[in-house]
Amino acid sequence: MELDARCPTGDIEKRWDRHRFELKLVNPANKRKFEVIVVGTGLAGAAAAATLGELGYKVKAFCYQDSPRRAHSIAAQGGINAAKNYQNDGDSVFRLFYDTVKGGDFRARESNVYRLAQVSVNIIDQAVAQGVPFAREYGGLLDNRSFGGAQVSRTFYARGQTGQQLLLGAYSALSRMIAAGKVDMYNRHEMLDVIVDDGRARGIVTRDLVSGKIEAWTADAVCLCTGGYGNVFFLSTNAMGCNVTASWRAHKRGALFANPCYTQIHPTCIPPAGEYQSKLTLMSESLRNDGRVWVPKSASDSGKDPRSVPEKERDYFLERMYPAFGNLVPRDIASRAAKRMCDDGLGVGPMVGDKRLGVYLDFADAIKRDGKKIILEKYGNLFEMYQRITGDDPCEVPMRIYPASHYTMGGLWVDYDLMSTIDGLFVLGEANFSDHGANRLGASALMQGLADGYFVIPYTLGHYLATKGKNPLGADSTVAKSAVKEVEKGIAKLIDIGQKGSTHPDEIHRQLGTLMYDKCGMGRNAKGLKEGLALIPELRERFWKDVQILGSGGELNTMLEKAGRIADFLELAELMCHDALTRDESCGAHFREEHVQEDGEARRDDENFAHVAAWEHTGDHAAPKRHVEKLDFEYVKLSQRSYK
Repeated sequence: MELDARCPTGDIEKRWDRHRFELKLVNPANKRKFEVIVVGTGLAGAAAAATLGELGYKVKAFCYQDSPRRAHSIAAQGGINAAKNYQNDGDSVFRLFYDTVKGGDFRARESNVYRLAQVSVNIIDQAVAQGVPFAREYGGLLDNRSFGGAQVSRTFYARGQTGQQLLLGAYSALSRMIAAGKVDMYNRHEMLDVIVDDGRARGIVTRDLVSGKIEAWTADAVCLCTGGYGNVFFLSTNAMGCNVTASWRAHKRGALFANPCYTQIHPTCIPPAGEYQSKLTLMSESLRNDGRVWVPKSASDSGKDPRSVPEKERDYFLERMYPAFGNLVPRDIASRAAKRMCDDGLGVGPMVGDKRLGVYLDFADAIKRDGKKIILEKYGNLFEMYQRITGDDPCEVPMRIYPASHYTMGGLWVDYDLMSTIDGLFVLGEANFSDHGANRLGASALMQGLADGYFVIPYTLGHYLATKGKNPLGADSTVAKSAVKEVEKGIAKLIDIGQKGSTHPDEIHRQLGTLMYDKCGMGRNAKGLKEGLALIPELRERFWKDVQILGSGGELNTMLEKAGRIADFLELAELMCHDALTRDESCGAHFREEHVQEDGEARRDDENFAHVAAWEHTGDHAAPKRHVEKLDFEYVKLSQRSYK
């Protein structure tokens, strides 16, 4: 299979404008004749559904939550990037483009990344018009702060609630379209399959999570906006409901899965407190603007009250190792540095096994410099959240943080128009692979989700519909009925096994997560990945023999929901290990321990791996097939990534 990204050529700053002009249009009177399905109503999905409805298309939107307001986009705390250069500190569209390509360790498409930087300026105007309460300076202009991987202030924020406020803005636009009858909203519906006929996406199959009803829905195009797969690690910053099922079922229908081993470990999370904890809590990267990261220089001080450790006995290791960027190095670098400190016996907090899993994030200097009132205005809700969870006041005692699974840069492969290898199946936001390379810079997830939904898909989807015309198949077609029967058969199989099984789905998920952190986590090596590839099939076999599911499929059944999602995670985990083993280099968040510079940093292999790896499903338990999309770097020349 030849992967053609269909990227425009010519001057990079003109590519998107020229491409938009060359795309075919659907006239306003004809738009109402086309139907579009949007799966997922986080930032990417809500923005897409609202915008497409506003344009006149008939939209059906689906989410598994009871309301779009519960999408996990709400948990993105720190901010959203945009190249407005309000601070007059040297920022520009090109610098945001450069920082993103460099931050992704030269494993992203230049054309996509430049477009993302280009439309970022429009996102802020859109959000302000919707009433998003961004922080403002004394004179009334929108304020900015810094984030990792940049030396300028380009991150717009609403205290520590940026994702929530942006989602409320997108949700208000979506609600307006629902009220106008342009969007039909289906809450508590989980997508379990894509209907594909003659290589074209014709619709989806869903399960009503309340009644258990399985239904087919058809449309002229489908947009997947279903987020990432970080919950494959079980303990992560994602909501417990976040899953890979929609993307994975599309993958099994023919959509290639790109770079699955690119998973981001966030450095600023509250450390785990017990063996049976179900998730971890993110502390926004924005805290690293004013918080200083340190550990005691001596392991004998690790268990002490941090306030009793003298200044001269503290190692501000990020500032020491990366003087140019300090505490604002990118996430992959900060995470590995923190892990290294803990592995060397310098971690802080209670013992977890044979080591302490934590480093300090200290605000004492910032409070002394700016005053407690100013710091609380910036981060008050984050401080309150930390204190409620841990019992410690960050104004008095340094926070304890440790890396945890957070974001996934891998996802379904898409071309420049955001279309997957299934004709008519578009993939937006974190569910696609396209913009972040091997490591996402902080505050760029919100940017990509809204860029895809508000400013990219309205053009590219219109071109597809104008070119392909209407889908002649309905929900009562043979193809749709066959897809429904396959889903029903799969659920019946799960229920049948589950009635006899004795192992709770969470227990298998926890074991999978532990295995993945160990074999395919912050550090990977060939030996561990091969062990993972041997152990995952054994765990999957145990799942299909002994998973426990109480109740039936014809009712609200959260155990059934979990089991179905874990079944997909078990297959995805194997593909992640295949991808990590085959990519015999270190780049960004993919850190192969065999490929390390003398100074401990990642060693890329541009000669052999300056490409996207996109995997084709060849059958259950069959070896996946690897395809390659070569990456060209015309504007940001390949170089060793350095933040020193």
